[in-house]
Amino acid sequence: MENQPKLNSSKEVIAFLAERFPQCFSAEGEARPLKIGIFQDLVERVQGEMNLSKTQLRSALRLYTSSWRYLYGIKAGAIRVDLDGNACGVLDEQHVEHARKQLEEAKARVQAQREQQQAKKREAEGEEGAAPRRPRKPAPRKAAEGEQARKPRPKTPRSESPRADAAPRQPRAKPVTDTSTLQPGQNIKVKAGKNAMDATILEVSKDGVRVQLASGMAMIVRAEHLQF
Repeated sequence: MENQPKLNSSKEVIAFLAERFPQCFSAEGEARPLKIGIFQDLVERVQGEMNLSKTQLRSALRLYTSSWRYLYGIKAGAIRVDLDGNACGVLDEQHVEHARKQLEEAKARVQAQREQQQAKKREAEGEEGAAPRRPRKPAPRKAAEGEQARKPRPKTPRSESPRADAAPRQPRAKPVTDTSTLQPGQNIKVKAGKNAMDATILEVSKDGVRVQLASGMAMIVRAEHLQF
């Protein structure tokens, strides 16, 4: 017996038990419910074989009975079996419900791990395809306490580029020096102090020029008070 190979993992122990007790254990497919207390039967039957210890047998049984295929076999009406495949009683409803909850929890853990892996994958793909971030501009410096904030200088308009909506400059009025050039109906300005009033020429005579103001008032004005 000293020359027997040693089984190093629980999977190897399960494969050995499926070969040693094919009516009880299975290496693949649906597993049959085991007899309660089958661990003690295993210790008595395989003691000394393959250098198996109690710790190895207990770990292998724990892995076997927590697998999905074993939990699927724990259902209402199923029969427990011993090492030789003999029937050892029907499963209790309590054991069936416990196995159902174990299976749901195992599936939930697997689903959570799968979603976490997918999230990490999407995050990694997003980082690889993301454009490099532009460096942020430094924030404007705040004025220290007691320090006056600088006011922006007003922009002076350029003389060479006048605004499009600016009103055109009016030509400077010229004084009338020769009344012979004036004609009735001509628009003219009448100087009154510093102001000049719009008027229309009605008649040109030797005594002066008779005009009508915009207000409708008619009057005779000398040439020195007239402007073009």
